Amino acid sequence: MAGDGKQTGTASKELEQLFADDWEFTLQEHPTFATSFGDHRFDDQLGRRSEADHERRHAKAREFLTRANAINRGALSPGEQLNYDLFKRDAELGVERFRFRAYRMPISKMGGFYSSFAELPVHVPLRTAEHYENYIARIRAFSQYTDDHIEVMRAGMRDGQVPPGVTLDGVEKTIEPHIVADPEQSPLFKPLKEFPTTVPEKDRARLVEAGRAAIAESLLPATKRFLEFVTKEYVPAARTEIAATALPDGEAYYAHCVRANTTLDLTPREIHETGLAEVKRIRGEMDEVIGAVKFNGDFKAFVEFLRTDPQFYAATADELMKENAYVLKRMDGELPRLFGRLPRVPYGIRRVPDYTAPNTTTAYYSRAAGDGSRAGFYYINTYDLKSRPLYEIEALALHEAVPGHHLQIALQQELENLPNFRRFGGFTAFVEGWALYAERLGLEAGFYTDPYRNFGRLTYEMWRSTRLVVDTGIHALGWTRQRAIDFMADNTALTLLNIRNEVDRYIAWPGQALAYKTGEIKIRGLRRRAEQTLGMRFDIRAFHDELLGQGALPLDVLELRMNAWITAQQKG
Repeated sequence: MAGDGKQTGTASKELEQLFADDWEFTLQEHPTFATSFGDHRFDDQLGRRSEADHERRHAKAREFLTRANAINRGALSPGEQLNYDLFKRDAELGVERFRFRAYRMPISKMGGFYSSFAELPVHVPLRTAEHYENYIARIRAFSQYTDDHIEVMRAGMRDGQVPPGVTLDGVEKTIEPHIVADPEQSPLFKPLKEFPTTVPEKDRARLVEAGRAAIAESLLPATKRFLEFVTKEYVPAARTEIAATALPDGEAYYAHCVRANTTLDLTPREIHETGLAEVKRIRGEMDEVIGAVKFNGDFKAFVEFLRTDPQFYAATADELMKENAYVLKRMDGELPRLFGRLPRVPYGIRRVPDYTAPNTTTAYYSRAAGDGSRAGFYYINTYDLKSRPLYEIEALALHEAVPGHHLQIALQQELENLPNFRRFGGFTAFVEGWALYAERLGLEAGFYTDPYRNFGRLTYEMWRSTRLVVDTGIHALGWTRQRAIDFMADNTALTLLNIRNEVDRYIAWPGQALAYKTGEIKIRGLRRRAEQTLGMRFDIRAFHDELLGQGALPLDVLELRMNAWITAQQKG
C-alpha cells in the first residue's frame, strides 16, 4: 500500500505541476488575457503573433501533451482524473487544430484584432501613473502586433488559408474608423483626457504627451499599413468558395470544427437532420402563436408584419437600452427560486461601439475580470434600430446576461476548487447550450406573457435550430449563401440585416454555430430525465446547482455526471 500511496502522490504532483506550467505559459503568451484574469505582470505587453510564435506555441502544446500522457491516470483521485481528462482533451484538440492553420484567417467584416484593441481602455486598470505607462506601452506594441498579423495572413495567402470574399465585404469599414486625423480623436486617447485623482498631477502632462506620441507613431501608421494591405492584397486574394471544405484538408478541418464545438462525435448529416426536425417542431409552435393573436395571414405575412410594424421597434437607442435594463432587473428578482448559488460579481449593460456595430451581432457578453475588479457586461447593438425588434429583447437579454452567460461564466470563475484552465476556459457547446436553455427558463420566471415576445423566443430557438441546417449545409452539403439566407428568412422572424450578418458569420466561423442547439438539446434532455425519474422529489434549484457546479463540461462528460447525480438523488 505504501507504494500505491507514493504513486498517487507522484501522479498528483506531476499533474499539479503540469497545470501550473501550462497556465504560466498561457499567461506569458497572452498578456491581455493575463490582465483580464487579474495577473498584472505583463500589463505592458501585447504578446507576439508571428508564424514563428505560432510554431513555438504549438511545440510547447505538444510538450505539455507528452507530459500528460506520461502521468499515471489510474493513480489520481476521481476529481483529478476529471481535470486530467479535460486538460488532455483540450490539448489534443489544440494540437490537431494547428495543422489546419486557421489562425491565418484572423479577420472578417465583423472585425478583428484592431477593433478589439480599440476597447483596451475598458479592460485594463487605469488608476495609477504606472497603469498609464503600461497602457501606453501596449499602444506602442501595436505596430509589431499588426505586422505579425500581416505576416501570418500573407502565409495564408501563400498556402491557401484565406477566407471567402463575402466575409470580407466591407471589412475596410471596420478599419477606417480607427484612422483619425488627430491622435486625440482616437478612442485610445480617451483615458488621457481625464485622469482619476489617484494619478499625481505632476505625471499627467508627461503621460498625455507619451500617449499622443504612441498613437501618432505606432497605432495610426500601423492601422494605415494594415488597411492598405487588406484592401490591396488580402481582399483580392480571398477565395470565391464559401465552404470550409474548400480549404486545404478542408473536409478534415470541418470535421474537427464539428467535434470541437459540439464535443460529440456527430456527422454533419446527423446534425443537419436534427436541425430540420427541430425547425419542423418549432414551426408548429409558432403557428399556434399566430393563431392565438388571430392574425389574418400566413406565416410569411406575419413575419413581414413583425419586421415592418413600428410598434415593435424602439424610437431611440436609449429606449432600447432601458427596455433591456428593465427585463434584466425583473429577472434578477426571480433568480433565487431557480438557483441555490448565485455569482458575487455583478453585470452591467453597454452599447456596442459604433465602429463595430454595423457588421457585428445583435448583442454579446464580455466576461468579468478574473479577480473581480471589473463586472461582466452585456453589450447591446443600437445601430439601425429598425433591425432591433422589441419582441426579441426578453430572449436575448436572458441569453447574454442572466440566467445565461453572465450567471454561468461568473459562477465558474468563482469555483476555487477548479484549476485555472477550467475556471477561465470552457466548452462552447456547454456555454452556449446553457444560454439557450436559459432563454426558455424565462417561461418559468413569468416572462413571454405577451404572445409577440413568446414568438420572439420561438424565433430565437428557431434561429439556433436553423443554424444546424445552415452551417452543415454551407460547409458540407453544398449550399449557397443565398440558399442559407432564404432558409433562415423563411423560418425565422429575424430581420434581413441580422440574417445576412449571421450567415456570413457561419461562413467565417465554421462549426461554432452548431454548439448552441446541440448543447441546449442535451441539457433539456438531462432535465427531462431528472424530472421523470425523481418526480415530486425533483428540485430545480438543486438540478441547476449540480449542472453548473463543475463549470463548463463536454456534453458527454456532463451526461455521465448528471446521470450519476440523478441516480444518487433517486437513492435518497
